[in-house]
Amino acid sequence: MKEANEVTTPFSSNNVRLSGREWIVAVVLCSALLCLGQSLWGHIEKFDPGTDYRLPYELGNDYWLYSRYCRWACSKYDTLVVGDSVVWGHYVSSDNTLSHYFNQQAGRECFANLGVDGFHPAALGGLLKYYGRAITGKKVIIQFNPLWMTSLKHDLQTAKEFHFNHPKLVPQFFPKIPCYKDSFSKRFSAAVERYIPFFSWTSHLRIVYFENMALPNWTLEHPYRNPLGAVTLKLPVSDNNLQENVSWMEKGIAQENFQWVIPAQSLQWRFFRQTIELLRARNNAVFVVVGPFNEHMLKPDSYKTYQKIKSEIETWLRRNNIAYCVPDVLPSKLYRDASHPLGPGYAMLAEQLFENESFKLTILNESGD
Repeated sequence: MKEANEVTTPFSSNNVRLSGREWIVAVVLCSALLCLGQSLWGHIEKFDPGTDYRLPYELGNDYWLYSRYCRWACSKYDTLVVGDSVVWGHYVSSDNTLSHYFNQQAGRECFANLGVDGFHPAALGGLLKYYGRAITGKKVIIQFNPLWMTSLKHDLQTAKEFHFNHPKLVPQFFPKIPCYKDSFSKRFSAAVERYIPFFSWTSHLRIVYFENMALPNWTLEHPYRNPLGAVTLKLPVSDNNLQENVSWMEKGIAQENFQWVIPAQSLQWRFFRQTIELLRARNNAVFVVVGPFNEHMLKPDSYKTYQKIKSEIETWLRRNNIAYCVPDVLPSKLYRDASHPLGPGYAMLAEQLFENESFKLTILNESGD
């Protein structure tokens, strides 16, 4: 028989059991967080991009914030400039980028910098498809960097595993990318995150406030800090301290003989073409800028191959009625490396494009007569 003072414990001490009513409350709260959390957060966390804003370098993997920036830019600007680190402006301050000089040429703020540092065409296509849905019915300048065709490695075609930038954004299952060897679970997780904003929002919180670490790992690194105290609701400001006025020659970079991948066999060119088709399907007026590539860095054989590649790219753009420009090569001293101009190079490039007839017609809505 049980002792009179013995207490009956219906459940073990290390379990938490909910009643039916408590389960209902828990489900309602979790569902509300899943569906509304990221929308409410957009009203709580201040986001007020200023002039010459570009996504901060350390937030290049924050696709939720990029989506938010896209929506903001589409509501404020006539034309969006998208591309890789060349558009973003890797070696220059935010007031020396291509979009800055576009605005200077136009005499008003009408071009937004939606470039992201470290992006390649395969990743850029995924970014615009899943996180750039707001880009609809706009004028879009998209830059293609031939750098991504300078080797099988850059073109993602090596059989050996290669850890490239932004693997979450490339096709996870089809078409197959030879150097992409992540496990099925990682690929599946990346695919799911694209369609459920809650997951990209939690990634945003981790990147901005917890040093890109999962909360349990962050608490281990900072055992005496309050996690709620880390959530300051303040986003990093746009970088403005990256200017480096040193040309590739002054830096001691030698000429190279790139092992080019021709367009017909290039994965990156294939992904870029798909991105153009996506933007046009969303009723955007698309203008393509090929380059600017530092042809001064090319050895003779590599230079000849590049001229053929440029010609093939131009042929495809013409046949598909896509407005484009292959700018004249900038003076050698205005390049920092194979594809990035210095500040004066961006200024010259913007001037070239504003004088281009196709640019005038597609972006400026001028006939050029």
